[in-house]
Amino acid sequence: MLTCIQSGRVIDPANRRDEVGDVWMHDGRIVDAPQGAKADQTFDATGKIVMAGAIDIHSHIAGANENMGRLMRPEMHHPGHEAAPVPFPFSDAVSSTFATGCRYAEMGFTFVVEPAVAPRQALQAHLELADIPIIDKATLAVLGNDDFLLDLMRKRESPDAVRNYVAWTLATSRSLGIKVVNPGGAAAFKANARAFGLDDIVPFYGVSSRAIVKALQRAVHELGVPHPLHVHCNNLGLAGNVDTALATIAAAEGLPLHLAHLQFYGYGREGECGFSSAGARLAEAVNGAKSVTVDVGQVMFGDTVTISSDVLRQFNARQQARPRKWAIIEGDGNGGGIVPYRYRADDFYNAVQWAVGLELFLLIDDPWRVFFTTDHPNGAPFTAYPDIFALLMSHELRAQWISSLPAAAMEVTTLASIRREYTFNEIATMTRAAPAKLFGLSDRGHLGAGAVADIAVYENDNDRAKMFRSAALVFKGGDLVVRDGNITQYRFGRALTVRPGQDRAIERRLADYYDARYGLRHDFMKVPDNALGRPDPFELVPCAD
Repeated sequence: MLTCIQSGRVIDPANRRDEVGDVWMHDGRIVDAPQGAKADQTFDATGKIVMAGAIDIHSHIAGANENMGRLMRPEMHHPGHEAAPVPFPFSDAVSSTFATGCRYAEMGFTFVVEPAVAPRQALQAHLELADIPIIDKATLAVLGNDDFLLDLMRKRESPDAVRNYVAWTLATSRSLGIKVVNPGGAAAFKANARAFGLDDIVPFYGVSSRAIVKALQRAVHELGVPHPLHVHCNNLGLAGNVDTALATIAAAEGLPLHLAHLQFYGYGREGECGFSSAGARLAEAVNGAKSVTVDVGQVMFGDTVTISSDVLRQFNARQQARPRKWAIIEGDGNGGGIVPYRYRADDFYNAVQWAVGLELFLLIDDPWRVFFTTDHPNGAPFTAYPDIFALLMSHELRAQWISSLPAAAMEVTTLASIRREYTFNEIATMTRAAPAKLFGLSDRGHLGAGAVADIAVYENDNDRAKMFRSAALVFKGGDLVVRDGNITQYRFGRALTVRPGQDRAIERRLADYYDARYGLRHDFMKVPDNALGRPDPFELVPCAD
């Protein structure tokens, strides 16, 4: 079917297009305007904004930690959302995996990355992701605290050995990239450490956190994986931790590196409370480090559940739980921690955190290198995204919020002095074009010919939060799936993966390792196609040669 979205304001940064015009699609792909052809179906977008489907690069939507968070705080979920039309393993719970896909699609998102899956839990995570309708998905596999990698480094094995292990992990877990969480910190926690910095040494292994980052960064880069190593730094949430973030940025040394939820590392020690924003310093460092990309992890006020594979940080934060319940899980690799939390507008520290995230968004110059996240659900649920878009696009709205927050908190930030307002083009870059580039997705994030027909159309409403909360139209692969903020059709996307080459010798080593350590076959973590119960469930993203 030949379909035309007609007379909308088309905002497509990847193709330098910002104009009133048409977007054509045929058989699930965007096509050039056909000469003399008549559309089988036309949608009038006069006065509306047309963008590619949005991409969320970092949102915890599946896996053991997310499920524990759902069980711990069922009252936070979204009762009354339309139930799944057919039963799936996780579709009976409120705020289920099924509801997640619906809510994302209603806001115009068509691809979301779950950024922290332990390789041993990859099958469970992919089963949950397969239950999420409409959107495409992907996972990042977590390494950096696992015994096999640390033992390779303790024995000073070659970079080839690390590279082959990373390649095997990506292929086995069907992931799109590699993440490291507080590198070495979880391993140190098991030896009773309660703090762990970039140059601290992991007990029993004799390797530093910095060395772990560098080894994985090099392996990912040399394998040609499009997405750089995704780093959750040490010392999350602590006053003065900006120094850790700055040191990690410097450690990139010109190779690609991605720092996750940077807001949680943007803290200084200035002021009477010994806690202040260091957002300006951090933004300056990011602006100068052209090989580094970041996502923000914006805090918004309200109830949430913090879930993380940073078991050391979550253990230290357990006394701040609101309400007073928490879970800490030690396991092979990172384990996890689930700590409910309430960000309060009248709390000095929470107000500073809110300001730091906005400072980073507004002071980092290049929208191609800063990405829109709340680290869902850690900084806020993803449903808060429209309100953050509104704050970025209006200095006046930010001033209104600032006026209601503790004056002492705002005095240790620079937010009130920043007058920048994001444009539609910058929003589209940060949430569409740049994420696609970051993950090597040549056929997503733009509206040029050949792209997958993932398209979001919005009313151009002065209330930007209202505008981005309910898309007027959303197309997924050319199918109309949302009209006026309501789901019109259910379909299922695929999981995007990479499969870099590896030396088969690593499989023999891992066979011996898992047999000796656990009495299991080395391929017990493998995610087979037929396990997901869907035709053609995966899409392969090519690695660089």
